[in-house]
Amino acid sequence: MKLDFSMVWRRWSWGLVLRRILYVILAAIVIAVAAAVVDPKSTADPAASPEDRAKEDLSRYEYPSQKEIRWKPHFVRPQDSLERLFGRDWILVARFNRIDRRHVYPGMTIKIPEDMQEIRNYHPLPDVYEPARNHAKYIYLSVTEQWLGAYEYGKLVFSMPAATGIEGHLAPIGLFKAEAYHRRHTSSLYKTAKGNAQYPMDYAIRFLIDKDHASYWIHARDLPGRPASHGCIGVFDEAMQKRVYGVPDKPVLDDAKKLYAWAIGEFLFAADDGTQQLLPDGPPIEIVGELPKRLPHSPR
Repeated sequence: MKLDFSMVWRRWSWGLVLRRILYVILAAIVIAVAAAVVDPKSTADPAASPEDRAKEDLSRYEYPSQKEIRWKPHFVRPQDSLERLFGRDWILVARFNRIDRRHVYPGMTIKIPEDMQEIRNYHPLPDVYEPARNHAKYIYLSVTEQWLGAYEYGKLVFSMPAATGIEGHLAPIGLFKAEAYHRRHTSSLYKTAKGNAQYPMDYAIRFLIDKDHASYWIHARDLPGRPASHGCIGVFDEAMQKRVYGVPDKPVLDDAKKLYAWAIGEFLFAADDGTQQLLPDGPPIEIVGELPKRLPHSPR
């Protein structure tokens, strides 16, 4: 009997290929099982990465004013944006999270109220603040809540989220006075994320020059949903972000401009030429509290 060696060779070759494919499949199964056993999170539903150096799980920041509000953590997916998720109510959710649109990105976690009505008039500050009752204008900032309020004779007239200093660069605590204003102020120390310009601090209100000659201001800045500054107080200004970063397309949030115009008054605001000026008889600025607690994991 004459053997057809070409047929034998083809059969052996195909058998070798099939065995190799089988080995690869088995190896993949073993790796997947091992990953699930050693690190169950790697095969769980999407969540903020524990390796994320920015630690952008905003559900882990504890604010006393949110304890009675029903909310749930939401993992931001690539197709998500505040406008797409919440329509016209996106501003409510942005303020609830103390975050601007530019900082909502895939992979982070934000807080979503279960009932939007519960945050429609949300603000964590008292409607009446007795120490402000004898002042025509008074600025009160809670570091614990990351929130700032503008008072007239003790009554809250408007309020806004704020980003204060991080650990090691805390905002000063105490009672100060608005003493200077500068509509187009810039940082002398820090640059933008692109690194091609000094960090803008539009609509800046200075309230302290410390013994080391460091100046502290309330000013426009990015709001990432957590303490983020080197001691200054930052509030929303999307027009500044549009100018510097090109987003958002249609700026809406202008808290910095609103606070600035209110603090310096209509006359000075109308005459403002953009240069730094001293502010006579500026309003008191009271800063209280400590940094909000950051939990080791989401409470919900």
